[in-house]
Amino acid sequence: MTKLDWVTRDIQELKNAGRYVPIRSLQSSQGAWVTIDGKRILNLCSNNYLGFANNPEVKKAAIDAIEKYGVGAGAVRSIAGTSEVHNRLEKKVASFKHMEACLSFQGGLLANSGTLPVLVGKDDIVFSEELNHASIIDGLRLSSSKRVVYRHLDTEDLRKQLKEHRKEGIRALIVTDGVFSMDGDIAPLPEIAELGIEHDAMVYVDDAHGEGVLGDHGRGIVNHFNLAGKVDIEMGTFSKAIGSMGGFVAGSSDLVDLLKQRARPFLFSSALNPGDAAAVLKSIELMEKDDTPIRMLWENAARLKKGLQDAGFDTGRSKTPITPVMTTDEKKTVELSKMLYQDEGLLASPIVYPTVAQGTARIRLMPSALHSAEDIKYAVDALRHSGARLGLL
Repeated sequence: MTKLDWVTRDIQELKNAGRYVPIRSLQSSQGAWVTIDGKRILNLCSNNYLGFANNPEVKKAAIDAIEKYGVGAGAVRSIAGTSEVHNRLEKKVASFKHMEACLSFQGGLLANSGTLPVLVGKDDIVFSEELNHASIIDGLRLSSSKRVVYRHLDTEDLRKQLKEHRKEGIRALIVTDGVFSMDGDIAPLPEIAELGIEHDAMVYVDDAHGEGVLGDHGRGIVNHFNLAGKVDIEMGTFSKAIGSMGGFVAGSSDLVDLLKQRARPFLFSSALNPGDAAAVLKSIELMEKDDTPIRMLWENAARLKKGLQDAGFDTGRSKTPITPVMTTDEKKTVELSKMLYQDEGLLASPIVYPTVAQGTARIRLMPSALHSAEDIKYAVDALRHSGARLGLL
């Protein structure tokens, strides 16, 4: 017996429950097809929506920045880690998002965990969407604010909670994902923004899966709904459609200035690497110049959903390229993913509890602009074959 025997037991319990998910290692760059274990595999797991992770122009921008600035920032932003490339990036993102200012972080999780505790504290109240991302939940825990959870996509419940609890906090914040990463549905942001105005509550949207997907040239959910000036804080990532690494918060100039003084990831962790910052800059330039990849992404998403639905699969309530294949049974979900990988050459990861609620297990598929019509047909056929073998169809 050792003090860490419980670790082995917990791992075995995960395996027994069918919730142990294997982690596979790529031997190639991100793309429609990747190499894993020496085999060519169709990749429908990546958030690389527009294919920028391996785009030649984006790679060159990163290489050029490394040659000029080195591989690391060398310090936290507030000491000696701020480079001119960070300043250019933040100016570009603010302009792209039609906001006054922007602050970049080392990741989307750090953007949320750094910003939320600055916005609200122990004397304040937050109205948080039921299915908000884990990084929002963690950021709110760090804030010590009082939290009220409202039902998923239910603005009438949000209205009710605001009427009952708004006076319990000095400051109030409504926070929601823009696109929900597990189901692919979209927050009713126009109604949320109006409720924020009505009840004197700040509105914060995590647009991680909306960047490069929704809005004019991929500007995101606020642009998609024409809500400029009605949403106080937009948070997003650089690691999904934009293809690199990092996160950001955009808002007023004063808010960004305050974050520079108080956001702990900004103050206590080394800055985003210069190569990553330069890559993001190039990706945004490409998005501004040409929206062809975004249109291709949506065409592939529609093709995938139709093929799966015609085959008899339930693709949930998705309104974005995120495509869940609802299976509900966790053990069968893990087994389906294993069969797809081993027998069909398709990488399609299982999503099970605690990532989603028990009874809502699914295979989550992520088409990209890089996939061809033949790739999508291959994926649908693979799921049809394996789903039939498991009795899911």
